[in-house]
Amino acid sequence: MSNPMKIAVFFVGEVQDDGFNASALAGAERAEKAEIAEIFVVSGVRYDQDEIRARLSEVVPDVDGLVFIGGQGNIATPEIAAAHPDKRFAIVQGQKTAPNLASYDVRQEDSAFLAGVLAANLTRSGVVGHLSGHRVRPGLKGRAAFVAGVKHAAPAVKALTGFCGTQDDSAVTQRWAEAEIAEGADVIFTMLNDARRGAIEACRARGARQIGNALDWVEKEPDVFVASALARIDIGVEWAIRDMVEGKTPSDIVEFGLDEGDVVSLKLGEDVPEAAREAVLAAVQEIRAGRIVIPDRYDGPEFEPETVPCGG
Repeated sequence: MSNPMKIAVFFVGEVQDDGFNASALAGAERAEKAEIAEIFVVSGVRYDQDEIRARLSEVVPDVDGLVFIGGQGNIATPEIAAAHPDKRFAIVQGQKTAPNLASYDVRQEDSAFLAGVLAANLTRSGVVGHLSGHRVRPGLKGRAAFVAGVKHAAPAVKALTGFCGTQDDSAVTQRWAEAEIAEGADVIFTMLNDARRGAIEACRARGARQIGNALDWVEKEPDVFVASALARIDIGVEWAIRDMVEGKTPSDIVEFGLDEGDVVSLKLGEDVPEAAREAVLAAVQEIRAGRIVIPDRYDGPEFEPETVPCGG
């Protein structure tokens, strides 16, 4: 390919995070291998809007386009896109559009709802947990969907839900997971990156089961993970890069959900009982038929243990 388009793929945090960023990186690497574009990976940026703005300002002059990975880009990316109308921009898991800015949304909330259905069918204590890091839009939607899935399957089951403030500090997530388990949670749904390790250790030590997200955690750690809410962020990234190279800037948010094959799914462990499997399958069919509408807001109580500090 002559004169390939130069595209920066911009990550908050590290790319090898055993989670969301790692999935996104796979899509960028696949696009580069296919010679769709010349890809530059920018990573290690802290979740701080001033730092994000500063790094974007450094990167954008040297590329033709930029793909921001994660809802953290909903604030700064529209600003930099407006300042550079001659360049193209995209946000994967974004909610903003402009003449030169597109957003792509892999519907993690679809698989999060299924995780809630499963958790409600597996709990013996009648209490389940949710643990995430940053309060960005995709994470908030995932939390709302998980709780809705729990209530759909078993209204009497209590759902503890919290955002610990970090995606990468395992010491913080271990303490939060321990606190949820101490409150009775025997199944915890985690939407975390590197920090998932702390929650894994807490669950392993205390005999709780976990439902992961983004990657296939059932295959990685089957003794802890009873399921994993898969979301092919890599497909969203590759799609965004292809559109950018082809000069396409969709005016509407491009969504990928249960209707798009295996882009979103719930991978079940071998020890999931048949009744729980059937409940998940029934929910899939109801969502696809439009009989279940997954909410994107949660207005219930937050789990905030007094002895657990918020991470950075």
